[in-house]
Order: sequence, then C-alpha cells, then structure tokens
Amino acid sequence: MEILPILSYLGIFVFAVTGVLKARTERFDLIGAVILSFVMAYGGGTTRDLLIGIRPVSWINDNFAIILVLIATILTFFFKLDFKVIKKLLFWTDAFGIGFFTIVGLQIALQAGISEGYALIMGVITATFGGLIADILCNSVPNLLKPGELYATACLIGGALYLAMKFFKINAEISMIVCVLVTATIRIYSIRKKLQLPMI
Repeated sequence: MEILPILSYLGIFVFAVTGVLKARTERFDLIGAVILSFVMAYGGGTTRDLLIGIRPVSWINDNFAIILVLIATILTFFFKLDFKVIKKLLFWTDAFGIGFFTIVGLQIALQAGISEGYALIMGVITATFGGLIADILCNSVPNLLKPGELYATACLIGGALYLAMKFFKINAEISMIVCVLVTATIRIYSIRKKLQLPMI
C-alpha cells in the first residue's frame, strides 16, 4: 500500500480523536462530539477539494474513512480521562494531525495539477481549516489566529521542506515522513517555548 493513503487515514483518525476531545472540553453530548469529529476530520480536505475543483470531494464514498471517524469518536467518547490528560492528548494529536494533513493536502493538490506554491497553500488549508471551523462552532478564537500558535507556520515550513526534498529528488516516502515530523516538532516546540510571530 502506498504511504499517502496511510498518512491520510492516520490524519483522519487523529483529527477525529482531537474533535471528540475538544467536544469533551466544551461538555458536548455524543451527537455534538460526532459532529465535531467529522468537522475536524473532513473540514480542511473538503475546503481544499472545493477550491481546486475535485468532485465529488475526497471523503464521499470512502466508507473506510467514515468508519475510522466513528471508531475514533466512540472510543474517545467512552474512554473517560481527566481534564489534564485530555489537554495533553489534544496537544499531541493536534500537532501530528496537522503534520499528516499538510503532506496529504499538498500531494493531492500536486496530483491535481496545481503549481507547487499553491499546492503548499492547499496543504496548509487541509491541515488547519478543520480546526478553524471546529473552533468557530465552539465559539472560541481559532488556534490558527492566536498569537503564540505557530499553526500555519509549522505547516508552511514542513510543506516547503518536502518540496525542497522533492526538488532534490530525495525518496518521496522519506520526504513525506520528514514533512510530518518537522511540522509536528515545530508545532510542539513553539507551544512549549511560547514562540510567536511578530505582532502588528
């Protein structure tokens, strides 16, 4: 099996878990948790597909992806954890989720014939817009817009590194894995060290 579908399904599962954990912090019921997990898992990819003209959007008719979201939702909803553990899990799942979806969105855009610069933007959108929509539904300021949250920046750096490795003809699978790890590492490091871009 190719690595791109694996990374895609990992991203879907991880972001579905993130959605349920976010729903728990907001004290949503089971239906609310399902909705938020679907938004987190599919929001960014749906936005990307609509922008670049992929019809139908990628998750339509993908039964395995829907099963993954439901499994993630059920397991996370019924696995009771205290608030501190939930916050830590949110931290880690979100960081690796944006790593998975950055490379998936970038690759799908490239395969659709989008130029590399705009494909990089599509990677960032895929990684961040699910969380953006979920935060809006939770009536909170999206992480994407908060200072001290190198959210899109981490995706841009990871995605740009992948494109550079692609230019130098480094093995594609290794390049994808490096993109995921670099994106997640920058995100984790920026939160722990409270790094942020200059304020305007």
